[in-house]
Amino acid sequence: MTLRFKLALVAVLMLAGPAIAKPVHILALGSSLTQGYGLPPGTEFPVQLQAALKASGVDAMVENAGVSGDTSSGGLSRLDWSLADHPEAAIIELGSNDMLRGVPPDVTEKNLRAILSALQKDHVAVLLVGMMAQRNLGADYVRQFDAIYPRLAKDYKVVFYPFWLDGVAMNPKLNQADGMHPNPAGVKIIVARMLPYVKKMLGQVPASPGKTE
Repeated sequence: MTLRFKLALVAVLMLAGPAIAKPVHILALGSSLTQGYGLPPGTEFPVQLQAALKASGVDAMVENAGVSGDTSSGGLSRLDWSLADHPEAAIIELGSNDMLRGVPPDVTEKNLRAILSALQKDHVAVLLVGMMAQRNLGADYVRQFDAIYPRLAKDYKVVFYPFWLDGVAMNPKLNQADGMHPNPAGVKIIVARMLPYVKKMLGQVPASPGKTE
């Protein structure tokens, strides 16, 4: 390599300027609540969250990996596929359909532990979102199910948002006609309440690649 060529190469590299950071890739793994069941396109949780992050100065791409009707077993079964694109962070919303189907809480917990273990093995920052059992399922089931999420958050030391539907559940103005799935206004409230927790999770991503100065 001649001296002239070396000098030309240095000049090109200097003109190229600093590399532009890629948006941080957030995997939203969940059920219909994540997928956006019954919602108009563009109002789903991942879309609204991505917009809220951008508005607050965080460049992120939120991948919608929600599947309507999915259980914790279903989420676990497709985890390898979901991790194929190497997300840097993940929001886990699973378990509501387990509860609705009466799946034993220990089965749900086992599946969620497997998911969290796999994510931590891949060095993916995690926000675990809790669910609450319907009160008509019996005191024992309610107690066992509700205890799953705080216990997992403590054991795996992940960021924890206690209840996905906080501020939205049981409010007809914020839910669709089925009373179970939030409408666009309900999703907006969920995103606003969860946003600080999402940012806390992103603070655990090495070098915070999606954050702008």
